[in-house]
Amino acid sequence: MKPSVISAEALFEEHRPALQWEWIAGHAHPERRFDEAAVRNAQSAADLVGYLNYIHPYRVQIVGRREVAYLNQSTPEVAERRISRIVTLEPPVLIVADAQVPPDKLVAMCDRADIPLFSTAESAGHVIDVVRSYLAQHFAERTTRHGVFMDILGMGVLLTGESGLGKSELGLELISRGHGLVADDAVDLYRVSQTSLEGRCPELLMNLLEVRGIGLLDIKAIFGETAVRRKMRLKLIVHLVRKETMDREFERLPYEPLYEDILGVSVLKAVIAVDAGRNLAVLVEAAVRNTILQLRGIDTYKEFIERHQKAMLKPEP
Repeated sequence: MKPSVISAEALFEEHRPALQWEWIAGHAHPERRFDEAAVRNAQSAADLVGYLNYIHPYRVQIVGRREVAYLNQSTPEVAERRISRIVTLEPPVLIVADAQVPPDKLVAMCDRADIPLFSTAESAGHVIDVVRSYLAQHFAERTTRHGVFMDILGMGVLLTGESGLGKSELGLELISRGHGLVADDAVDLYRVSQTSLEGRCPELLMNLLEVRGIGLLDIKAIFGETAVRRKMRLKLIVHLVRKETMDREFERLPYEPLYEDILGVSVLKAVIAVDAGRNLAVLVEAAVRNTILQLRGIDTYKEFIERHQKAMLKPEP
């Protein structure tokens, strides 16, 4: 599920320091919002913000140097007609960029129609990038998963498995080996693009790791600033299972990569059996290194099969 609401006032305050913009017109309705259907149907943030365009309604319309010239370089009647058409687009916000002076008729129209009008000296392209990035984060599909989310060798790894298998203890050992903690127990996952997920820690659990018998550990206070991360892109799921479950439900040598679908994104998955005497930290590191090779196009299993086939075709001496 994703949020479908953000007000013009919230958008303005969020980027006031970065974009140094002013609220020129449309002060009467600071609570003006995006059309919920438009947000729900948007495939990406590009559908919600862009240069002035009469074809795409319900999005933030950016008026830059060329757009101001288009509105000004015409007869008064034509200019008024062009500006009036903007009202029919029902934009949540209008933003005049490139240090342009908004036409008086545009300001008057925004006041009449209660459309917030912002003005900034920043370039139109930069404004689009900033607002688009913010909206992509704000309106991202999201879910919460149980597990420990780690930065291992620069890769976002989610440790999952049933309760009591030692995920948090494994996370603590990995931290002691120089890796970083993102979140323990509850991991907030956001689909930030069509093909990638970003994991973050809920504010309530920030920097905390719970270990049975010891209690809550403040990882940042114990191990230092470099032992924690704010967020990471999820690239691998390491699922811990009991040995009997592994023998019953999973292949010892899988012939193709395993994947798990989260929010419509397929994430690589490795399954590791938990048993007495097994060094899980080393096994997880090995799984991560193997995944890095796979992402680089190096498939060890495929190479082994090719060797095996060549050996079978080789004539006996």
